[in-house]
Amino acid sequence: MTKPLTAPLRAGAAPAEFRSWGDELRATFALAWPLVIAQLAQNALTVTDVIMMGWLGPYQLASGTLATTFLMPFLVGGIGVVGAVAPLAAQARGGRNIKAIRRVVRQGFWAALTLAALLVPLVLQIRPIFGWLGQDPQATILAEQYIQIAAWMLFPGLAIISLRSLLSAFDATRVILVITIGGVIVNGIANYILMFGHFGFPRLELRGAAIATVLTNIAMLALFAGYVVTNPRFRRFHVFIRFWKPDWPRYREIFRIGTPIGLTVLAEVGLFTAAALLMGRIGTDEVAAHAIALQLSSLAFMVPLGMGIAATVRVGMAYGRGDRDGIHKAGWTAFALGTGFMGLSCILFLTAGPIIVALFLDPSVPANANAVALAATFLVIAGLFQIADGAQVVAAHALRGLSDTKVPMMFAIFGYWAVGLPTSYILGFVVGWRGVGIWLGLAAGLTFVAIILVARFALRERLGLLRRLAS
Repeated sequence: MTKPLTAPLRAGAAPAEFRSWGDELRATFALAWPLVIAQLAQNALTVTDVIMMGWLGPYQLASGTLATTFLMPFLVGGIGVVGAVAPLAAQARGGRNIKAIRRVVRQGFWAALTLAALLVPLVLQIRPIFGWLGQDPQATILAEQYIQIAAWMLFPGLAIISLRSLLSAFDATRVILVITIGGVIVNGIANYILMFGHFGFPRLELRGAAIATVLTNIAMLALFAGYVVTNPRFRRFHVFIRFWKPDWPRYREIFRIGTPIGLTVLAEVGLFTAAALLMGRIGTDEVAAHAIALQLSSLAFMVPLGMGIAATVRVGMAYGRGDRDGIHKAGWTAFALGTGFMGLSCILFLTAGPIIVALFLDPSVPANANAVALAATFLVIAGLFQIADGAQVVAAHALRGLSDTKVPMMFAIFGYWAVGLPTSYILGFVVGWRGVGIWLGLAAGLTFVAIILVARFALRERLGLLRRLAS
């Protein structure tokens, strides 16, 4: 049995920080709304790159999209691992263990550097990997030009997560929002200058976009670090003092908790990537419609994702101070907020699908008619699983606040790949429902995972997830 890394926890060891459901609702919402907007701003970084790559031409856009699609799983998986700093820091805060907070954040940096050092050499193998996958040789060359530079953003990009987790654990989410929006602005300006050769700089095209990505992440890391070392609230943790001093138990704990998180995220991302590949076997209209419906679903998903991150912090704090009632209120409040919003997006998708799709494709153009109809149909199915999608992400994050990640990972992988993907294939190709069948499979996988994870949080006492609260 491993020794707990935070202060000893006892049932009722500390009074609840918030006494009522209303207090918890206000605290969760205040913590979550900047995170929601920050997640949207983070997406805007990618959108900015895509838009400006499109200005270079369709071939550069296709090559750049291939490159960023290849890089994303490595980045997302690494973020999941380093993201374990958030629940550990929140638990330490709840237990008023300042030394543990400093050590967890510091070892989060160690984990980020370790992962980046392992992942960068893999990412740089894009050419042989794309050759094995049968990608266009010329597009592969351009994608490799981007990746040779952009791969190095993994070092600052993953290190940022450790500091973001610290700020989230202490409710300083507005700072995260401001710095992320600043990153979007810096990225746009750097793209404009370096990709197109303005203000006397050489025209670097995709290489310029990659340099801008690296510089933006370095700038954001510097801003986060500067805030942490200058703000009196965080300066007291001395995060960078004796930075090279190891703390192997906490280092291992980050990987123990974070690796299942990273694999869970990869499993979900992989499910939707596989669905896109299945759509590609049907036709271009299905691919276009899938892209539209997926973009809208992803946009709505940012809200429960922000609520989920807040749930990790709020549940983790209550867990750290030994507050069963606080865990109960924090988890179900975030669940209500996340699924409540997804209920609204469900109604919107069900009632206004064709109107929303018209923002992407002109329905008056005869060539768009099939894709528009398909996208509206896919949005109806997306609307039906909105609540399940919100429920599974909030429940997963609430369980992370209890350091429960391994079992949820196994359920998620099973739900996505043993339920969702086979159902998509059977309904889409065996039954013959084509794109509709694929989206029904996605709904089945997400619903399965949602039911299991929500039930696991509800039964946390019986399953022994709160055993460290025992006296």
